Amino acid sequence: MTRVAVLGGGNWGTAYAAIMADAGCTVRMWARRAEIVDEINTDHVNSGYLANRVLPEAVSATTSYAEALDGAEIVVVAVPSQTLRTNLADWRESLPSDAPVVSLMKGIELGTGERMSQVIAEAGEIEPDRIVVVSGPNLAEEIAARQPAAAVVASASPRARAKVAEASATGYFRPYLGTDVVGTEIAGATKNVIALAVGMASGMGMGNNTMATLLTRGLAETARLGTALGADPQTFLGLAGVGDLVATCTSPLSRNRTFGYRLGQGLSLQEVIDSTKQTAEGVKSCESILQLAQGVDVDVPIVENVTAVVHEGRAPQDVVGPLMSRARKHETN
Repeated sequence: MTRVAVLGGGNWGTAYAAIMADAGCTVRMWARRAEIVDEINTDHVNSGYLANRVLPEAVSATTSYAEALDGAEIVVVAVPSQTLRTNLADWRESLPSDAPVVSLMKGIELGTGERMSQVIAEAGEIEPDRIVVVSGPNLAEEIAARQPAAAVVASASPRARAKVAEASATGYFRPYLGTDVVGTEIAGATKNVIALAVGMASGMGMGNNTMATLLTRGLAETARLGTALGADPQTFLGLAGVGDLVATCTSPLSRNRTFGYRLGQGLSLQEVIDSTKQTAEGVKSCESILQLAQGVDVDVPIVENVTAVVHEGRAPQDVVGPLMSRARKHETN
């Protein structure tokens, strides 16, 4: 059996731990909070994140990252993106020297503009060809219920991506292999911001025409940004691109869409934060994505206007006009 360490006790880390256990791996999760660890070990549930979903017997948990990492053949990282660098400073000495390191995170680091794989390589002192990115239309609650889903397993290393794909292939979860780490990560991070926009529009009472417009134009600016950064344009038409975008923007299970919906209903940013126990990555990453786009001279109007609402205090209603009155241009530009 492959021994896996999953660093992070949130919804997607927990659901992915279950996937790998169902695929035949022995999984040890690390969580900071003792009550999560005790519940997983005693009752095989993580009720704070995936209520009523029983975890496989092969999943256990610990509050010691060193214990979780001891003997791990694959390391999966599933913490909030803006905490990754700090966590890696603690974990670095305990990380196995030859295990693939899998990123489940979808964000861009504030300040540096780095993708999560870049942060892992730099702060974790991990060779880039050991880093694997898993991304796709993967709502944790549905996957924990073992509903069929798929994802891209992207890495520069054929060996690393094949090993991770084999360790996460089940009858309900199908991994596809990919090489485009840049595109996979840009798509995963930016779709969270587009989901905030879709949620705001829905919260303001707008209908399907508006939603479809935001999804389509959001995909266009995601692809523009990714291509400018060296991504394969085809990535944005696949599972990590349009697949993840549709799932995140349309499902009530999406944290980012739900966060945006509450903003659209008139709640303040702080009111939504106070009522939300889980991380909406787009709230923190929208500013860094905008800065990344400005650095390569790419126009991202939806990201720009979401950032204005989240970080500049503008009301969602006030950004509709600027978006609709932009200079006309060819659709494919």
